[in-house]
Amino acid sequence: MPGTDEAAKALTAAAVDSFRDTPDPRLRELLQGLVRHLHGYVRELRPTIQEWEYAVDYLTAVGHTCDPTRQEFILLSDVLGVSMLVETVNEEGGGTESTVLGPFHVVESPQRESGDTIDLMGTEAPCVVSLRVTSADSRPLAGASVDVWQCTEDGFYDVQQPDVQPPGNGRGLFRADDEGRVWFRTVVPSHYPIPTDGPVGVLLDATERHPYRPAHIHFIVQADGHRTLTTHIFVADGPYLDSDAVFAVKESLVVGFPQVDDEEKARTYRVTAPFRLAEFDIIVDPETDQDTR
Repeated sequence: MPGTDEAAKALTAAAVDSFRDTPDPRLRELLQGLVRHLHGYVRELRPTIQEWEYAVDYLTAVGHTCDPTRQEFILLSDVLGVSMLVETVNEEGGGTESTVLGPFHVVESPQRESGDTIDLMGTEAPCVVSLRVTSADSRPLAGASVDVWQCTEDGFYDVQQPDVQPPGNGRGLFRADDEGRVWFRTVVPSHYPIPTDGPVGVLLDATERHPYRPAHIHFIVQADGHRTLTTHIFVADGPYLDSDAVFAVKESLVVGFPQVDDEEKARTYRVTAPFRLAEFDIIVDPETDQDTR
């Protein structure tokens, strides 16, 4: 229809201009950019009214699937690659690379002491994770907070199996010692599928994508004067490292979990031999002026 393109562009301009008086300049920039890109998508692909209604219904279903232990919107952001893209464009400095938060983080992990176990199931295959938190100049960050969460060796988080796992299984909030060190006992996590019983599962089925994540352990590290780091370590040699459903694998975060047969070392870590041991450093970047605005 003659004039349709001009009318569409005029509508976009009016919608963008409607936010001109937003007092917060960053909020104004974000909203106007969102309108421009969203309108551009519609003008390019010209969805039908029925397709747009389906999209609205789909997002409504995503919202209805969210609850205190499951965040379907984060999951949708993850499988679209947006979560990882946000991490990537915000990454700066030479510290440990970041990855996605994921949908299974809880507000407060149980407080634990270094050396404690986060395996409350009493699994017979022991694993020790030993890490050191430093600043970019290699200075140990004593007192740094290290929030840890992971799935079981069968691939489930505690919130997914409330009738099977005790609350807080696979989770712990630790403080680094004077040398920046934290270690804990656990199990080697398994690869697992992200939840597919909701709208994100419908999307994966429709596009014939697999839902699997490679085996990993999550960390959030916080230290005074430093940027908060959200990251993982991935178990080397496991499946799906090259096709993570949420695009979060980075080569620098793939860590070996070798078997250790040394009985004396096992006693030091309060486990029995043989056991699996992962050792790595986490480097946290200092805050910048932009971070503190």
